[in-house]
Amino acid sequence: MPETIFIGIAGGTGSGKTTLTAHIKERFGGAVSVIYHDNYYRAQHGMPFEVRCRQNYDHPDAFETDLMIRHLQDLKNGQAVRCPVYSYTGHDRTEDTILIEPACVVIVEGLLIFQDPALRELMDIKIFVDTDADVRILRRVLRDVRERGRSIESVVEQYLATVKPMHEQFVEPSKRFADIIVLEGGHNLVALDMIMQRIAAHIARQEP
Repeated sequence: MPETIFIGIAGGTGSGKTTLTAHIKERFGGAVSVIYHDNYYRAQHGMPFEVRCRQNYDHPDAFETDLMIRHLQDLKNGQAVRCPVYSYTGHDRTEDTILIEPACVVIVEGLLIFQDPALRELMDIKIFVDTDADVRILRRVLRDVRERGRSIESVVEQYLATVKPMHEQFVEPSKRFADIIVLEGGHNLVALDMIMQRIAAHIARQEP
C-alpha cells in the first residue's frame, strides 16, 4: 500500500487556502484527495434556523473534529471514508456524504486545523496561508454575497462579532505550528512551485 502523507493547509478566512488547494489538486489529479474541516461542522438538526444563524462558527467547538480525526486515520490505513456535507445556507449538516478515497497525498484544509493537537499530530507538512486582514475580509464579503446569498450587513456583523475575535484568539496563534508560511496562498508562485516539487517527489517514490 502506498505511503500517505497528510498536508495541512490552514489560514484565516479569505486567505487563499482553497486557491492553493485547487492548484495542487489540478496538478496531481487522482494522486491527491482533499478533505475540508468545514464539512465537519456539527449537525444542528433540532435547532431553529434563527438560532443556527446566531451560532459562533469560528470557535473550535463548532466542529466535530474527533470524527475528522477518525476519518483521517482510516484514510491512512487505506480505507475510503464518507465525509459529511455541510450547508452554509441552512447552517446545518445535510443528509448527503462525499466519498473520499485514500491517496498518496491527502490535503486537510481549514481555519482551525492546527489548533487541535491530535489533528495537528497527523499532518506531515503544515502550511499556513498568511494574507493581510483587509484583503481577507474583502474576499469573504464577495464570496458570502455571491455564493451564499448573504447580505453585506450580515457578513460584516458576523465578521466583527465572531470571525475577527476568533481569528485573533485561535487562528493567528496556530501559525506558530506551521512548517511553511505562504504569503497570498495560491498566488505566491515561488512557494507554490516548492510545494509542488515536494509533492511530486513523494508521489514518484510511491510508483513501482
